[in-house]
Amino acid sequence: MKALTQDRYGTTGVLKFRDIEQPRAGEGQVLVRVLAAGMDRGAWHFMTGEPYLMRILGFGFRAPSVAVPGTNFAGVVEDVGPGVTQFQPGDEVYGATRGTFADYAVAPASKIAPKLPQLSFEQAAVLPYPTFVAMQALRDHGRVQPGQRVLVVGASGAVGTIAVQLAVAFGATVTGVCSGEHAGLVRSLGADDVIDYRTQDFADGSRHFDLILDIGGRTSVARLRRALTGTGTLVILGGEGDRWIGGIQRQLWAAVSTRFLPQKLVAFVVKENADELLRMNELVAAGKVAPVVGRTFALADGAAAVEAFEKGDTQGRIVITP
Repeated sequence: MKALTQDRYGTTGVLKFRDIEQPRAGEGQVLVRVLAAGMDRGAWHFMTGEPYLMRILGFGFRAPSVAVPGTNFAGVVEDVGPGVTQFQPGDEVYGATRGTFADYAVAPASKIAPKLPQLSFEQAAVLPYPTFVAMQALRDHGRVQPGQRVLVVGASGAVGTIAVQLAVAFGATVTGVCSGEHAGLVRSLGADDVIDYRTQDFADGSRHFDLILDIGGRTSVARLRRALTGTGTLVILGGEGDRWIGGIQRQLWAAVSTRFLPQKLVAFVVKENADELLRMNELVAAGKVAPVVGRTFALADGAAAVEAFEKGDTQGRIVITP
């Protein structure tokens, strides 16, 4: 099969488009013919090996443990492994696994779900990771309630565009933080207000929110707290920072300091599971959430897709197709 591969960490310069052996479905796994793969921040981290801490945590010290990048996909089931009864060849599915920038990928059956007919493969391919993160952040850790004021920092990104729509679906009034050129997009997703971080300071103390989702990853906990109500909740999602540990220091600080504060500061490890995707299917079917797809690149031009992602000049999620 054709695939983008890498034999060392890096960005566009390490990617090679070539023939490799097609994988086989093992116990509890499904072999999928990939018809679309979403490009996201998680895939970028696996590809670059940054922050370096992730290499120590078992993702490959000198080179990635999985030679094919990519983490989200949509496609058609080609074969199922032993123990898989909920899927069969020909089923249209979407979900998460590693190695999706290829003609075929193997995924755990526990991390995939049926693709809705009203979604294109491109739309479905950009949903999995943002669904896992946004759903768990809002529902499980933020415990969002109808009528609450929610601030989404990084509202125009992969997770942010889903988080805004989910918060609105859960009955919250949403303010999004993004660059001015993306304000129209964020408003179209249901945000009541949009703050341009280049010209406005959302943490100047002039307004306060019951729940803040920080996806941007570059704002200090102290500044974020200034935008919270006295008993509000901050959920830290973004981990951007230096090459060594990323933004983990913010999560650690939040975990320690929340014990001494009336405000609740939360950082969590995302769980990938099909239940979240099934819940997302319900919301999509009800017209409450719609994926935001940007440019589409052919698999052979995958390096160009990565370059466009790094530049950040594409509105909506980037998709790679065969």
